[in-house]
Amino acid sequence: QEQLRESGGGLVQAGGSLRLSCSASRTIVSDIAAMGWYRQAPGKQRELVALDNRGGSTDYADSVRGRFTISRDHAKKVSLRMNDLKADDTAVYYCYLHRVSGPEYWGQGTQVTVSS
Repeated sequence: QEQLRESGGGLVQAGGSLRLSCSASRTIVSDIAAMGWYRQAPGKQRELVALDNRGGSTDYADSVRGRFTISRDHAKKVSLRMNDLKADDTAVYYCYLHRVSGPEYWGQGTQVTVSS
């Protein structure tokens, strides 16, 4: 089992910035296939925001590319820097970890609210 610890989020005005962080504690580094963030807005499906993949590649949703940056702060911690936030970015953001061995884990979620 894994418990992902999230921090960051909150309320910000449109055009502002926020930083989310997520740490894993029970997954060995060599078993991390990907870490990153998904989000779910009210009435919508959960969607990918950004992933940091084993080997160093990254994936971004088209809607956030160029505004959001995912980084691996250390082997078991990822951060998401969100710039130029828009009202459409309002959602609950979930940290995600996929193990090479197969299991997937989710954080409890952190609210990001962008006021226009």
